Amino acid sequence: MRNPYDVLGVPKAASEADIKKAYRKLAKEFHPDRNKTDAKAKDRFSEVNSAYEILGDADKRKQFDRGEIDADGRPRAAGFEGFGGFGGGGGARGFDFESMARGGRGGPGGGMGEDIFSHIFGEAFRAGGAGPGARQAAKGEDVAAELIVTLEQVGGEEKLRLNLPTGREVDVMIPKGVVDGQTIRLRGLGHPGGMRAEPGDALLTIRIQPHPRFKVEGADLRASVEVPLDDAILGGTIRVPTLTGAVEMKMPPMTSSGRTFRLRGKGLPKKDGTRGDLFAVTAIVLPAGDDEALAEFARARRAARVG
Repeated sequence: MRNPYDVLGVPKAASEADIKKAYRKLAKEFHPDRNKTDAKAKDRFSEVNSAYEILGDADKRKQFDRGEIDADGRPRAAGFEGFGGFGGGGGARGFDFESMARGGRGGPGGGMGEDIFSHIFGEAFRAGGAGPGARQAAKGEDVAAELIVTLEQVGGEEKLRLNLPTGREVDVMIPKGVVDGQTIRLRGLGHPGGMRAEPGDALLTIRIQPHPRFKVEGADLRASVEVPLDDAILGGTIRVPTLTGAVEMKMPPMTSSGRTFRLRGKGLPKKDGTRGDLFAVTAIVLPAGDDEALAEFARARRAARVG
């Protein structure tokens, strides 16, 4: 795969927010549901998701930047630069690789032929194109699927059962930090490949259902909380809904409608294992029906203000 920064069109110094924004834009543009007859869009969509798997994960991004993994997330092989060490010196000096591939005597010690390649590269050398006419088996096709989840399920990091287009049933754990519309790759759960080839992957798009009470703001949640007039004036303890049940919150006297209170750690899970916050916004509610005492109080307050 190409460099993931190039795939998403972001610089190496891009922030996490910029990377997520670029991913969302490209994933929406190339999603299979919008490009059902465009095979190139499907490949581009797969490439975009692979890039985000690297750059959207802080640890993998650091590993890639340090050169520890490649653009596909695989560990980079180390130590091959020392082949010349058999006869002293660096690089590939001291070995005739072309001669060895033909079965001739290689470098110092000679007589290694194909065996050294087979030892280093294993079955891939013998079956993946070492001889004339050898062909690499094609990887299986990817499949696209959607998983519709509730905020409660995201908040609880639940494991859900999913039926894939291949007919296979799998259990999927909702990942930390998932956002609506994000596509995650389930490796090896696509269509089978050719002989000795890897199966394709399942590209799973997460859809988070709108919630009647909570508004999602990244990993934070925002909710309107009704407050009786007397509690707004005198202060007191009110109950605030969260994804895991209502909690009590102390409210100071003379709290105006629209005031926001932060409940730390009551939001959605983040990739780093912490949780976002819940912002409770007060909405003062007047008593139902007639309340002559309250009306008289209001008249007195108005008279004092006007007079």
